[in-house]
Amino acid sequence: MSHPTSQSLVLEEFGTLPRLVERPVPEPRPGHTLVRMKAAAVSHLDLNVIDGKFGILPDLPAVPGTAGSGIVLASDAHPEGSLVRLSGKALGLRRDGTWGDHALVPDAAVEAVPEGTDPALACSFFSPAGTAWASVHAVADVQPGERVLVTGAAGAVGALTVQIAVRAGAEVIGVVGRPAKLPHVPAPAKALLAADLSADAIGGPVDVVVDTVGGPVLRDSLPLVRPRGRVALVGYTAGREFTVDLADFLLADVSLLPVNLMTRGKEVAADTRRLLDDLTSGELTLPVERHRIDGLAEAVARLRSGEAVGKVVLDLG
Repeated sequence: MSHPTSQSLVLEEFGTLPRLVERPVPEPRPGHTLVRMKAAAVSHLDLNVIDGKFGILPDLPAVPGTAGSGIVLASDAHPEGSLVRLSGKALGLRRDGTWGDHALVPDAAVEAVPEGTDPALACSFFSPAGTAWASVHAVADVQPGERVLVTGAAGAVGALTVQIAVRAGAEVIGVVGRPAKLPHVPAPAKALLAADLSADAIGGPVDVVVDTVGGPVLRDSLPLVRPRGRVALVGYTAGREFTVDLADFLLADVSLLPVNLMTRGKEVAADTRRLLDDLTSGELTLPVERHRIDGLAEAVARLRSGEAVGKVVLDLG
């Protein structure tokens, strides 16, 4: 008797795109939950993994995908038929991830989400919302009345950071890399092109920078921070390295503060889950681009080029 199969994206060599193949549906086993996938996030972390440039890499061949959502088919720990979010427990890193029609994952990597939640939102909200919340509150400790500059302000993390900083009572400036993204900076932030970034353009020093892109944009942002100000370092899509003159850096007296959701996830989890209600109601917004599983190449190209707006998701439903 033949075993049922389903499609998965399988990475066979680092530096190449995964290939769509037919594989047997995983057999349920104790301690694990079998999920019929509905959506899977495509993130910069996933791209680093398939490029072979992340600190944790899977043995190949492997199914990438560090986050997803779907319907429970079999589990001793989670109700069958329930909508769940999958993340953590080295999904897409040490074990097969979410880029396929089915996923068999440890029970601890499964979390219920409210019925009726858009699966694309369910699989993609936690990382940007958690990172934005951690950046504004846990790391930069933004106070009412402070001036906050957010780079990459039309991206998933950046756009939510803008909205959460505004909620915290800050005056926000949102910086983007290309004119087409200016309309996607959430109101009431002032939208500005990175090429135009200057003290005059932003109306004087800022108290906080939340930098989601790194590279030259981070370099150009540092002189705009007041002494004793803070810079929360979130991402590096515009460049993994930057250099500082130590004498100038010490004179400027600005704190550089890394934001690592892997170490802060539990700390901000409850606040992040509460944000899902606001995202579902539309009080907060998170743009999502949807691509078919056979459209991975386009999804990756848009993410790499910076053309994508918000989160990029594979629609597996």
